[in-house]
Amino acid sequence: MAYSSGLMVKTYKISLGGNPLGAKAYKDDQKTPEGLYYINEKNTVSNYHKKLVISYPNLINQSYAKKMSKNPGSDIEIHGLQNKLRFLGKFQRWYDWTDGCIALTNEEVDELYMAVKIGTPIEIKP
Repeated sequence: MAYSSGLMVKTYKISLGGNPLGAKAYKDDQKTPEGLYYINEKNTVSNYHKKLVISYPNLINQSYAKKMSKNPGSDIEIHGLQNKLRFLGKFQRWYDWTDGCIALTNEEVDELYMAVKIGTPIEIKP
């Protein structure tokens, strides 16, 4: 769900990490982070159709991974389809396929990319 001034303005059907239940704990666990983050970068030069980079890992994520002697990972994004798989469109929603990111259709990520500024807070909920 996307909010503006506290009001919900849009909902999106998404694809998550390939192991979507539970919060991300470490690199390569195929999970998507849960919690409070912000958008810290926008990028159009990627293997995916545009991306909004999420501020993962935060200090809590880093501390938790360190206690497990693991790398928390990085490069968690909201992005569109892989450039070579654009033809999939909405069919990408049939399963969770990312490495922990949040995937939208290219049209949806275009819409968010235009509306969201760097520094925008986001909350990822289960």
